[in-house]
Amino acid sequence: MKNKSVLVTGGGGMVAHFLIKLLKDLDANVTRVDLPTSQLPVDIEGDLRSRKFCEEICEGKDFIFNLAGLKGSPKRVIESPATFSVPQVQFGANMAEAAFNSKCKWYLYTSSVGVYHPAEVFYEDDVWETFPSKHDWYPGWAKRMGELNVQSYMEETNNKNCSIVRPANVYGPYDNFGEWSMVVPSLIKKAFENDVLEVWGDGSPIRDLIYAEDVARGMLHMVQNEVNEPVNLASGTGVTIKEVAEIVSKYFGKEIKWDTTKPMGDMKRIMSTERAESYGFTPNVSLTEGIHNTIEWYLKINE
Repeated sequence: MKNKSVLVTGGGGMVAHFLIKLLKDLDANVTRVDLPTSQLPVDIEGDLRSRKFCEEICEGKDFIFNLAGLKGSPKRVIESPATFSVPQVQFGANMAEAAFNSKCKWYLYTSSVGVYHPAEVFYEDDVWETFPSKHDWYPGWAKRMGELNVQSYMEETNNKNCSIVRPANVYGPYDNFGEWSMVVPSLIKKAFENDVLEVWGDGSPIRDLIYAEDVARGMLHMVQNEVNEPVNLASGTGVTIKEVAEIVSKYFGKEIKWDTTKPMGDMKRIMSTERAESYGFTPNVSLTEGIHNTIEWYLKINE
């Protein structure tokens, strides 16, 4: 990566924060692109729904990491399915075309755990045997279309220099702590702001959580090792929402109150890590360490 020109879309986000640091440690010349509303400063502001803009930012790049996407809770997906999914279809199509036309050395597309149908364990090759979960119906299909765009260009151009990664439930510093946040930032925010930690459901759903820095490491690892088949980036270990809530509540010293009238999403979402491990990648950050890191960052920015 030394002196290589690298583009990171979604460059103002949580995973990009860690990926850019890793790339700069390798002396890469990184260009960060995101919307003006991104959490972190970027080099170029723009909208990937514009095909022309995508062509402009991809031109002359050696490596392209497409991290662009929209992240939100089940509540967000239910309330705003078009707002949440349609732009992701556009991002995926425009960036795939621009990346392959640019003749870059390698392109990485970031898919999602949302492409999977409920199962005991999510294996990469099972995706096209089923449909996305009803809880991820619209964004799941949007990410599947993004994968198909990439795979269709790989076939038509006979250019296999592309990685597709499917991160599990990602959390960490610079996550979205707003109204539509995911489980970890939502719990942290509630515990920080309230006397009691209110949790939706009964705590029984099982999730596969992975720290953002580990996802960034996984992305870079797949590109450096030229892995051109879909790979899950996950812990491979299921934890209940109850366990996550207890880590947060213990840190803040808050009592937990369960609201069983609220939706809980799929009951179990665990990803196989066999393929990632076969390529030499495993996460480094434990759940407790990752949540504590995230809480400490959140407290610091709210001092």
